Amino acid sequence: MIHVIATIELVEGKRDAFLNRVHQLVPKVQAETGCLEYGPAVDVPTGIKVQIPVRENVVTIVEKWADLKALEAHLSAPHMLEYRGEVKSMVVGTKLQVLQPA
Repeated sequence: MIHVIATIELVEGKRDAFLNRVHQLVPKVQAETGCLEYGPAVDVPTGIKVQIPVRENVVTIVEKWADLKALEAHLSAPHMLEYRGEVKSMVVGTKLQVLQPA
């Protein structure tokens, strides 16, 4: 199993529109072979001292995949290519972390 943390920085004011599109995508991704978990999350203000500052223009996608092969298939799935084209103007940048349980 692998974990993926995708941090997506958005154009100011575009988070709600981006989340609307992501919520349409989620069922398609969850139906993919090897997808164990896939969903968007946003920062929550907590007052916990070690937490990074809340990022109003960031969406984090939390994912779990059976293996790297499943993740690679996901990245090239037709619905992912379509989604990337649709949200391109909303996205400033994306950072991807691929992790394994330790």
